[in-house]
Amino acid sequence: MIIGIEAQRIFRKNKHGMDYVVLQDIKELQKLDTENEYYVFVKPGEDRCVESTKNIHIIELNCPSYPLWEQWALPRAAKKHGIEILHCTSNTAPLWCDIPLVLTLHDIIFLEPRDKQNHSLYQNMGWLYRRLDVPRILNKCQRIITVSNFELENIVEKLKIPRERMAMIYNGYNEWFKQIKDTENICQKYISEKGYFFFLGNTDPKKNTERTLVAYSNYLRLSNVKRKLLMADLDSAYLNSIIQRNHIENIRDNIVMPGYIVNSDLPYIYNGAFAFLYTSLRESFGIPLLEAMACGTPVITSNTSSMPEIAGTDAILIHPENSEEITQMMLRLETDEVFYKKQEQIGLNRAKLFSWKKTAECLLQVYKEVYDTCYQRK
Repeated sequence: MIIGIEAQRIFRKNKHGMDYVVLQDIKELQKLDTENEYYVFVKPGEDRCVESTKNIHIIELNCPSYPLWEQWALPRAAKKHGIEILHCTSNTAPLWCDIPLVLTLHDIIFLEPRDKQNHSLYQNMGWLYRRLDVPRILNKCQRIITVSNFELENIVEKLKIPRERMAMIYNGYNEWFKQIKDTENICQKYISEKGYFFFLGNTDPKKNTERTLVAYSNYLRLSNVKRKLLMADLDSAYLNSIIQRNHIENIRDNIVMPGYIVNSDLPYIYNGAFAFLYTSLRESFGIPLLEAMACGTPVITSNTSSMPEIAGTDAILIHPENSEEITQMMLRLETDEVFYKKQEQIGLNRAKLFSWKKTAECLLQVYKEVYDTCYQRK
């Protein structure tokens, strides 16, 4: 097989969820598959996080915008290199492409009711592009991959995709997310205090940042310890608006916002945390859940969408729209040592069920099935 993999954004410095997924897929396929030929199409960037090997070739395509890169540069390059299956990994794909397509549709949030409070131009443009592209490409895809049973059922129900065209493949987590004893040197780069709460909130309404900060304000009022809250990469103007709107000035001096945390430092940050808050309203999978669990860090997460499926029924599952529930669990972890130790072990055991190796094995099986359907049966 000659397989093309779209990985446009993996060379950018500040990577996000979908970038890490395809990056790990590629690295695992490099170890797993030495028989088939791969062409990985990327946009030039400063973080050359993967290199070509004997049968996996990194092809850089320079184009000024995401839509032009995907709609024009990608299909031209795929045709030039004789690609037999083109895997588009980040929800969208070229509208005009006669190569059999495999699409990873991580979620269909872009088709769900929109929160009008989202003022991020980048997020709004991405939302619009997906709404225009995805409905037009679904019928052209030989197989549509998604990342949880929750999302599979959601896609089948709302988009009326036949189940035989769907595949569910769980994500994994990197092996360096594990228990680490010596974390102080790395953690000091971001926060001076030990035993903090860690929260990966941002301006996307689905991340539930506002309710989580209200919960933290209540925690500070009730706790005798008053742990700091480490928040990565949050806009200060957005934080100020939340504080003013909810009259929670007491959180201001207790929040530490160091900006972007590089992925190689995250294992130390998880290990140094007292607990991890993953209180989203909706997630299609939730890799940070596994990362924290693999580090033995108790996680407070939501009882909605895919999070119970990934975290397991024994995890701390709260209703994300109820700030009081979040506060109660923060306090319980702080005051109930037996409960805290139990959650540590629950997370460690749960994380063992997932790996990027399993993800790559399932992905290779999908490629083989599509190839057989499109070529060997003709």
